[in-house]
Amino acid sequence: MIYTRQEIKAALHKNKLAPNKRLGQNFLVSSQIVEAILARACPDPDDTIIELGVGLGSMTIPLAAMVKNVIGIEIDAGLVRWHREHKDLPENVTLLHEDLLQSDFRRLAMENGGRLKIIANLPYSISNPLLFKLLEHKDIMDYAVLMLQKEVADRLSAAASTKEYGVLSVLIGSCAAVQPLMKIGPEQFHPRPKVDSRVVRITFRPLPEQIEQLPVYDMKLLKALVKGAFGQRRKTLLNALAATGIKNLNKDDIRRVLAVAGLAESKRPDQLTVPEYVNLCRCYGDE
Repeated sequence: MIYTRQEIKAALHKNKLAPNKRLGQNFLVSSQIVEAILARACPDPDDTIIELGVGLGSMTIPLAAMVKNVIGIEIDAGLVRWHREHKDLPENVTLLHEDLLQSDFRRLAMENGGRLKIIANLPYSISNPLLFKLLEHKDIMDYAVLMLQKEVADRLSAAASTKEYGVLSVLIGSCAAVQPLMKIGPEQFHPRPKVDSRVVRITFRPLPEQIEQLPVYDMKLLKALVKGAFGQRRKTLLNALAATGIKNLNKDDIRRVLAVAGLAESKRPDQLTVPEYVNLCRCYGDE
């Protein structure tokens, strides 16, 4: 296994590889950090884990020793070639040369027990698209343990009326529980990123207690409402929703919906809690 900064540099140089700036590659340089992440992820020995971003295999190899199977997805053709030439990955690792944002998660779930368990050291540039992809597949997700930029991680568990609170705070909060696991500084990567990192666990199943208490809602409608509202977060809730044009409701219609939802039209979009947004979505759905 390759862990130290010197070993990573040597391996990349020897194989005519380099961290890809376009792909946002940052390789972990500490076995202790990898072990700490996996210890907090707590995978079950019978699990099949989807690893997003195999890199040099620093997490893949110890993970494979802990679980039944690992399906590793790696977009970098040079790294895929390197692993296949060196045959360094354990037999219970399947390496797929794919763009994870284009990967067929439903096919992966069907082929590996029906639900997805994900561990990833993500390029920060694709964090948001991946999080939205997880939301689109929430019905087949068990959990995702993700390395994220600190600012993104903070948004996932932000409370209403804070500057971090936003679209992902509401959408993730409506269907999953977010647990911060550990902080990681730039010095633990090669090359060093310019930001701090956080590892979080997003649990979709078993259904968190606070999610069970929410009414049934349409995620597509909720996403449209939340994106529209936060797109005008300085406006009142009434004016922000009116600007979205959702369901072609006029201001009088929206006033009626807000009254049914028990929400003051003068509120700001970032003042609504997750349950209030879900209830608003339900009331919109009745129109």
